[in-house]
Amino acid sequence: MKSCFLIGHHRISDDVQKRLEEIVEQHICQYGVTCFTVGHYGEFDGMAVRAVKEAKKRHPEVKLYLLLPYHPHDQPIPTPKGYDGTYYPPGMETVPKRAAIVQANRKLVTESDYLIAYLRHGGNTRDLVEYAQKREKKGLVQITLL
Repeated sequence: MKSCFLIGHHRISDDVQKRLEEIVEQHICQYGVTCFTVGHYGEFDGMAVRAVKEAKKRHPEVKLYLLLPYHPHDQPIPTPKGYDGTYYPPGMETVPKRAAIVQANRKLVTESDYLIAYLRHGGNTRDLVEYAQKREKKGLVQITLL
């Protein structure tokens, strides 16, 4: 099963939605991705969820998972409607809460075959994309930048 992690800035322009839907479709049809994981803290995450949910209507084999940066015992989050489950990366139990989101994102880049990222300025998203680009040079992940 090929997997894809989607990440982007908290604020995003509405005109990105259509392009994001096209890219998700491409990942399913051309690359064979059937598992998408998305966070839930920003506008990009919301757009990514909508794009994958739309794709699931045409491709029922596709699964959508919500990334949990905090241990579900500490912050219980039921599986939201339209998702196939939640994912808490193994080994995150010892990560301090202030670093949990960054570490969870990094783990997903390490575990995923593909990364779709919306990048317009610095910050955690840029740091994560730079980390992913180092992995891409080694053939460990394929990145699509919006």
